[in-house]
Amino acid sequence: MSGSKLKTSPNNATTNDSNLSSSVQNVSSTPGRTTSGSRLKTFLNNATTKVLSASLTNRSKQTASLEQIARETIGATFLEEDPSVAEWFRELVPSSHGVTEYVRELFPSARWVRRYNVHWLVGDAIAGVTVGLVVVPQAMAYALLARLTPAFGLYTTFTGACLYWVFGTSKDIVIGTTAVGSLLVGSVITKIEAEHPGVYRPEEIAHALSFLAGAVLFVFGVLRLGWLIEFIPYVPISAFVTSASVTIISTQLPIVLGITGINTREPPYKVYTNTLKNLPRAKLDAAIGITSIVLLWVIRDVCARMEIRQPHKKRMWSLISSLRLTFTILLFTFISWLVHRNGAAGQKKFRIVGHIEKGLSHAGVPRMDSKLFGLVASELPAIIIILIVEHIAIAKSFGRIFNYTIVPSQEMIAQGAANLLSPFVGGYVCTGSFGASAVLSKAAVRTPLAGLFSAMVLVLALYALTAVFFYIPNAALAGLIIHCTINLITPPKSLYKYWKLSPFELFIWICGVVIAFFTDLETAIYVTVGLSFAMLLIRMAKSPGRFRGSVGVTRIVRGSHALSPSPDDVTSCSSSALTMAIHPEHTETTEASRQVYLPYGTKDSRNPNIKVEPAYPGVFIYRFSENFNYINQAYHIDYLTSYIKSHTRRTQIDDGIRASDRLWCDAPPSAKVDEEKSALPILRAVVLDFSTVNIIDITSIQGLIDLRHTLDRYAAPALVEWHFAGVHNRWTRRALAFAGFGFPTVDSVDELGSWCPAYTVTASLAGATEEEQRDLESLRSRIRYDEAGRRLSSKGTLHREKSRVEPVYGVDRPFFHIDLHDAVDAAVRDAKKQDERDEMSSRSTSELPGSGNEQ
Repeated sequence: MSGSKLKTSPNNATTNDSNLSSSVQNVSSTPGRTTSGSRLKTFLNNATTKVLSASLTNRSKQTASLEQIARETIGATFLEEDPSVAEWFRELVPSSHGVTEYVRELFPSARWVRRYNVHWLVGDAIAGVTVGLVVVPQAMAYALLARLTPAFGLYTTFTGACLYWVFGTSKDIVIGTTAVGSLLVGSVITKIEAEHPGVYRPEEIAHALSFLAGAVLFVFGVLRLGWLIEFIPYVPISAFVTSASVTIISTQLPIVLGITGINTREPPYKVYTNTLKNLPRAKLDAAIGITSIVLLWVIRDVCARMEIRQPHKKRMWSLISSLRLTFTILLFTFISWLVHRNGAAGQKKFRIVGHIEKGLSHAGVPRMDSKLFGLVASELPAIIIILIVEHIAIAKSFGRIFNYTIVPSQEMIAQGAANLLSPFVGGYVCTGSFGASAVLSKAAVRTPLAGLFSAMVLVLALYALTAVFFYIPNAALAGLIIHCTINLITPPKSLYKYWKLSPFELFIWICGVVIAFFTDLETAIYVTVGLSFAMLLIRMAKSPGRFRGSVGVTRIVRGSHALSPSPDDVTSCSSSALTMAIHPEHTETTEASRQVYLPYGTKDSRNPNIKVEPAYPGVFIYRFSENFNYINQAYHIDYLTSYIKSHTRRTQIDDGIRASDRLWCDAPPSAKVDEEKSALPILRAVVLDFSTVNIIDITSIQGLIDLRHTLDRYAAPALVEWHFAGVHNRWTRRALAFAGFGFPTVDSVDELGSWCPAYTVTASLAGATEEEQRDLESLRSRIRYDEAGRRLSSKGTLHREKSRVEPVYGVDRPFFHIDLHDAVDAAVRDAKKQDERDEMSSRSTSELPGSGNEQ
């Protein structure tokens, strides 16, 4: 849709703010004795009268005229209905069907458990038992990282295995202990014990941390706030996992070597330094620890090679590789039993786990201490971020591999429920374990119910194998931790990928790792997330919009029959440019020449030999590269103002402002400058491409209003047309319309009669038949409209061709266009008409007596 301005006039919406300010001044300066209530009433009356009544009345008359013009032109009309706050609230109110669906979504297991069959049962049983054998030694080892006894790791993994299948949406994930989560729990326990020695036991602190984390995650999941995890970028998490791996290895290295007396809670660089200094004090534990690490690596590498050499036995070798943890722990447990079976109780050749209580001996209601909750709460943010991001990342990766959908909010509920229940069983914080989940996936799991079979293995271990666990060497468990953790370190090829994709994010990654190495993990995660947010805000604030020009293009396709190798072969298509030049008859043009709008300059990836021309002198096309909001509006407005003024000239040399009234920072018009810019065009129109803009705020709207006011003064006595393309959000259209955009600018409603609009219409109507939908094409081939939308009959009278077509958007806002092509077409057409009017006016003036042209 388009229109042209007919005469200069102040824009109604532009004066809204000034009218409101005048109302305030009038009320405040009213003489006489008036109460505050009467002054407020007077203010409201004046503001309503001046701001709303006049402008809304004029706008209502203009809308009626626009509707009448559209009815006369296309035989149909459509007025936009603005969204309302009441409508928005009504959309938030759930329907009965929505409530029912919400309840069903809380229990996704109810949808598939009724279809459970024997084949699924066999697959789940095999996979569950396999994973159970893997997680038993893993859980016991990770519990040591949390400064708890190995049994607490079994309690934690048991809780996740029992509960996840009810709420979870992934068949491949295993909730249990993890190295990173256990390390964070251990850090919190160490910190609270140092600040309040002897007040709380380690398991009480771990239970409180798990309970609070579970409550937060469960509430977030119930409120369907899973989208919040998208605020945490990938690079800080990658840096954190690498840093945590380096930290974990530093804490386990003294245990592997049997070196005592080293404070493993210090920054990693100190732990590594002290470990190297105390190497001469290494004990027999080093033989077991180093041997266990070597054995684990050898088994993994041999199985990986055998999978390649014997692909028909790939599943068998994968299973053997998965059970290497269990095999290694059992082997060194047997060796430890052989060494210590006849020895005295207090004489140990190397450190072993020792006594483990049988069964779920720590099950019960955890200690609910408000002071303890307060101490733990300050440590929650970092732990929750790591727990949920790690869990969702694992679940989504398996979902992509096996083609099913993960619901983040539902995963929050599953994880929250597991962490809420864990303290009552005796466990601590749990989340998705990548290693155990990989084993479960390779074991061909069929449903989430496999977790119950893993839970059975854990119960068996707690009730029947605690006597065996007594002889597990601590060095072997530490070697297992190092073996599992070292795989989490980001490899060099990933760092190279970061460098190629985003060098600054690689810098953030390096900062996170360095900070964690010299301070602690919590500081590292906060700094990296903060840097990522700062980078995002800076990019938004400095997102460069681009002015665009016009280029005519045509699409040419090489004919598939051209130069086939043989007359019978018509399937090949030669792509030789030389051949196309020699045989142009083998090419075909698939469409007529059309205009596209490319940015000026050579900063984009287009061919630099292509010349981009302005769409029309005085018409400027500007596209926002990202959203338009309060963060970047000043940058865009300043750029628009400076660029447009530098590429246009004033309509009048003398702006009519006296020297005494001019601002000190506003330079007066210069004849020399005006002479240099005499070849530049007059500003006619600004076309804003809003295809990348969804919603706008008050600050950005005010910026556009100020820019309009500035350019109107610069182009006076002419006014500048404002055309918008791609504005599809109803709230954005409402805001722009209220600010006075989207309408033709005229002195009075009567002048709309000479305005020449163009409407984008369609015959693709809801509920229309195929024949009715073909009316538009039929109409185009049979009718050629003039600009007023009418045609002359053979008798010279005006009449309409009736057809069922409808405007795509409201006819009451003709400067909101469906796309950039329509917007530019309207602006250029109106600019041409205005130039024609100015030329005719100048010619008429020069022909008047006394104009200086008489001979």
